[in-house]
Amino acid sequence: MTEMVFGTRPNNRAGDPILPRWWRTVDRWSLACVLGLFAIGLLLGLAASVPLAEKNGLPPYYYVTRQATFGAIALFVMFVISLMSPRQVRRIGVLGFIVSFVALAALPFIGTDFGKGAVRWLSFGFASIQPSEFLKPGFVALCAWFMASSQEVGGPPGKSYSFVVAMIVVLMLAMQPDFGQASLVVFSWCVMYFIAGAPIMLLVVVMGMVVGGGIFAYGASEHFARRIDGFLTAEIDPRTQIGYATNAIQEGGIFGVGVGNGTVKWSLPDAHTDFIIAVAAEEFGLIVVLLIIILYAIIVARSLLRLLRERDPFARIAGVGLACAFGVQALINMGVAVRLLPAKGMTLPFVSYGGSSVIASGIAMGMLLALTRARPQGEIADILGRAGR
Repeated sequence: MTEMVFGTRPNNRAGDPILPRWWRTVDRWSLACVLGLFAIGLLLGLAASVPLAEKNGLPPYYYVTRQATFGAIALFVMFVISLMSPRQVRRIGVLGFIVSFVALAALPFIGTDFGKGAVRWLSFGFASIQPSEFLKPGFVALCAWFMASSQEVGGPPGKSYSFVVAMIVVLMLAMQPDFGQASLVVFSWCVMYFIAGAPIMLLVVVMGMVVGGGIFAYGASEHFARRIDGFLTAEIDPRTQIGYATNAIQEGGIFGVGVGNGTVKWSLPDAHTDFIIAVAAEEFGLIVVLLIIILYAIIVARSLLRLLRERDPFARIAGVGLACAFGVQALINMGVAVRLLPAKGMTLPFVSYGGSSVIASGIAMGMLLALTRARPQGEIADILGRAGR
């Protein structure tokens, strides 16, 4: 029926092997940018993680080796998921959301904060998992499914379902507290809801609820208030993480101080994770930072452009949600480092160290590559022309 209405475009040949078909239909520019970001992450890890390894009595390249292992797993998962159809992506996304949601609900009982003031991890001794990282791609898939189903004739009130799910997830994240991930979930939901045809007034109401929630969190959470106060203060304490990061970025200039000559990695405990961009700015300068920004921008822009041709509501809504969440997470991380935003504790996708972050980014990017693959479907101009006859 779909082919009768929209027509087809012969992207696939009969009996074509799956790998050549994947290579011909996948967005190779986005794929190359992801590989570039991961390579830059390893390069920065060689510089940023050595002081931490020395402090913890570990081999110099312990964290780099682990990052390479996590990255290999992430890239493999990304490749496997990118082979899937939109229906398979929806199924694996919903299943991932259920598992991650259960893990998130277990944090108040068996979670740990690793001394950072927020219970965000499940520790297994040999490794730890941050459920919120894996929850995000599953959340996007589930809400996109709800929203797409609401567009069907006689379909369920999927937009209302997605709103309830979003509010539950936001409340659970705020309880950790993890306001950075909570804000990213709200942003993803608003973008998808807008694409699904939400009235602007409803989005204004949601933004008002976010502001009200922020005011409440400021009064109820010392952790949140401390970060906001540190952001709003006119002077930067040079002994804080923001102070060290800001100074490193200024010292780096255009071309950097040289590989291995940076000092911020010895001062920042999170230099290899949340503030990896400060290490890049100090040692490699503005040139490499701009390169990183361009790679993220290419992935987001190309994904959105390819989704303009997408006729499947689920693929279009979920793809936009994944692409925007990916880009905004990178924007938040870099914005914190240059003090444009309050500290959020959010990693830089594919660049920062962390197993949960890298593997979850691989899952999200695999879903995005799968949803943006070229598939047989009518162009929008053909559809509009046919409807006008």
